[in-house]
Amino acid sequence: MAALAELLRQWRSDLAAWAIPEHITAAAPESPWVLPRQVFARRADRLRQAPSGPSYQREIEALHQPGSVLDVGAGAGAACLPLAPRTTALTAVDSDREMLTLLAERARAAGLDPQVVTGRWPDVAGQVGPADLVTCHNVLYNVPSLVPFIEALTRHARRRVVVELTAAHPLTALNPLWLLFHGLTRPEGPTAADVLAILDAMGLRARHTEWNRPGEADYTTLSELAEVTRRRLCLPPERTDEVAAALRDTGLGQRQAADLGTSGRAVVTIWWEGSA
Repeated sequence: MAALAELLRQWRSDLAAWAIPEHITAAAPESPWVLPRQVFARRADRLRQAPSGPSYQREIEALHQPGSVLDVGAGAGAACLPLAPRTTALTAVDSDREMLTLLAERARAAGLDPQVVTGRWPDVAGQVGPADLVTCHNVLYNVPSLVPFIEALTRHARRRVVVELTAAHPLTALNPLWLLFHGLTRPEGPTAADVLAILDAMGLRARHTEWNRPGEADYTTLSELAEVTRRRLCLPPERTDEVAAALRDTGLGQRQAADLGTSGRAVVTIWWEGSA
């Protein structure tokens, strides 16, 4: 227990280090915590049409007999919608109501009538029943208290839990731009390796696969990527062209590719058996 406590303390400390200094947020014209819903929707549509990758494979394995799916931090449905042909019932949890609306529209088009629950996990875990498969993609770096979050995932899965996250904290992609525009050195941790250590200390026999997700055009134009990025950097609209130039110079804007956090990066898929 002492080892777990230290791992959790370090995890919380590493996440807290990502807080943006107050003097920067105070001068920001808009909130830097922008959620590019159109990017999530495009990704969900793309993956539904052409599902692939280790996370999908581990999930389809769990649905060798069609079954129910619970998607935690579901976004627009990039994790759960590719599973629609094997899904008998879908429950989606997310803190963003508009994102769940995008998911519900797509789920109905795929022949599913989803239950959508707005709120943060595990606060709303009591509002949903168990499912054969529980998925949770690109969420854990937003979770300071990992143990109750993970325990609730496990309790809700009859067959398997599948978690996907980038190998390094997703915001590290922006570190060169924070240094360029603000002279600010940003953290590097935590990492997926820290999650694996915590799962092990919790006594969960989790398995994992490391892989590289191909870069995809999550943004239709460089200007769209630059607009979201300059907001994340707490910069005013008149500096959007500077951000676009920096994206080109650093290579981050090539192919208008990534959401600088969840695409075209090293990824880790983690899975373990449920206890429901």
